[in-house]
Amino acid sequence: MPRMSKKTTYSYYGVAISEGESDEAQRLRFQIELEFVQCLANPNYLLFLAQRGYFKEKTFINYLKYLEYWKEPEYAKYLKYPMCLYFLDLLQHENFRKEIVNGQCRKFIDDQTVLHWQHYTRKRMKLIETGIDQQGSQTPISQSTAATGAPTPAPLPTNLINGHGQIQKV
Repeated sequence: MPRMSKKTTYSYYGVAISEGESDEAQRLRFQIELEFVQCLANPNYLLFLAQRGYFKEKTFINYLKYLEYWKEPEYAKYLKYPMCLYFLDLLQHENFRKEIVNGQCRKFIDDQTVLHWQHYTRKRMKLIETGIDQQGSQTPISQSTAATGAPTPAPLPTNLINGHGQIQKV
C-alpha cells in the first residue's frame, strides 16, 4: 500500500484526518466507518463496547459525535441497517451509555428490536392498505388540483415484497 502524502493533519472530534488522503485511503475509511456505524444496531455489540469501557473514553465519545455525518442522505443511503442511526443518537447521551452496560437493558433493547422486525411487515401492509383506501376516497384529480392548487400524491405501489421474499399483491 503506497504511503499517503500528509500535507496537513488536524483533529475533528478526536479523529486524525489527513487533507492529502489518497482515494484508496478515503474508500477504506468509508468502508470501515460504514461497517462500524452499522454494528451499532446490534445491542450485543453495544454491551461489548460498554463492558470494555469504551463509552467512558472522551476520544471514543468524540468519534461517535463525528460519525453523525451518516445521518446525511448522501451517506445514509448506503446503510443496510438504518436503526443504527437511532442507536448512534442514543449513544450521544451519557445516561444511555451508562445504562447499556446493564445486561438487562441490552436484553430489553434486543427483545424490542426483534419484536419490531417481526411485526414490521404486518404494520407496513396495514399502512399501505389504509393509504390505498384513503386514496380511493379522494376527489378526482382535476377537482382536487383545481381546488387546492397542489398536485395529488403519487399512487402507492400495488406490489409488495412480504417478509419471506415473495411478491404479494396488495
